Amino acid sequence: MTATKDQFFKPGKMSAQDKAAAIDHMARQIIDKEATQRIQKTERLRKLREAQEALAPEAPAASAPRAKAKRG
Repeated sequence: MTATKDQFFKPGKMSAQDKAAAIDHMARQIIDKEATQRIQKTERLRKLREAQEALAPEAPAASAPRAKAKRG
């Protein structure tokens, strides 16, 4: 098999509009993928938190805040 110029380089230039459309398409794919991953992570962490809260004993009621000491 011999290497030719066409295997390594594109034979023609893309128009600016085609290039912008390709970049836009790729950017939207990346953004959608990241959003999906973020949603999955949130769901996973929520389930872990709920499981941890279910196993933890009830926390005692919060005590009244302490009075601040007066200076002067």
